[in-house]
Amino acid sequence: MLSEERQKRILSIVEQHNSVTVQQLAEELDASGSTVRRDLAELDSLGLLTKVHGGALAKDVVFTSKDDSVQSRTESHRDDKIRIARYAASLIQPDDFVYLDAGTTTGMMIDFLTCHRVVFVTNGFSHARRLSEKGYLTYILGGEIKSSTESVVGEEAMNSLSKYHFTKGFWGTNGISVQTGFSTPDVKEALVKEVSMAHTREKFVLSDVSKFSQISCVAFAAFTDATIITAELGDSAYRQYDNIVEI
Repeated sequence: MLSEERQKRILSIVEQHNSVTVQQLAEELDASGSTVRRDLAELDSLGLLTKVHGGALAKDVVFTSKDDSVQSRTESHRDDKIRIARYAASLIQPDDFVYLDAGTTTGMMIDFLTCHRVVFVTNGFSHARRLSEKGYLTYILGGEIKSSTESVVGEEAMNSLSKYHFTKGFWGTNGISVQTGFSTPDVKEALVKEVSMAHTREKFVLSDVSKFSQISCVAFAAFTDATIITAELGDSAYRQYDNIVEI
């Protein structure tokens, strides 16, 4: 296959999937990894895609490097977040031991909780207060307070997580990418998410459509590590993945 034809196919594949790995492209094109990497470097230099370690991203994939305020995140895609939260809350069953990540959509779940024999652990200090007010046995992680996300982060929080094993967990995310997985701007928050996921049997990431094909600074899990609950998929390419629940 001529390089011009191969590069056109690469662009078509990247446009369809938003993000791809070198291995995926090599298999699809029946080409060597070194050949694919050279093509990606050339296409990146032409501004037609974004080359990243191990693969490439479509040009419309967005990078984010900071958290918005809780208020602005609460109002953004509010109706979708309520639908997502209601469905996520329905997954909790009696005798579950649940980790609830700090975040606006995870916080909305609290309004829709109906089971009573449930124990919660959270790093969201506003979540802990509301859960306790509803009569749930609730534990909050110790550590450093991050006001912008109303969360507890840091080494002490991760040490606290090491003693727990959760039946279910629910997390928020700033970015979702097939190649880079789930990501968030803050390394301390990412580490708490990563450790809590490692101690959870059933993992759910709650996301409105705005988080898809976005990448933040720090990845905390691979794309296939959790089931994604969303109200809408703006990009039909994501419908091929069986770990996405579109409600």
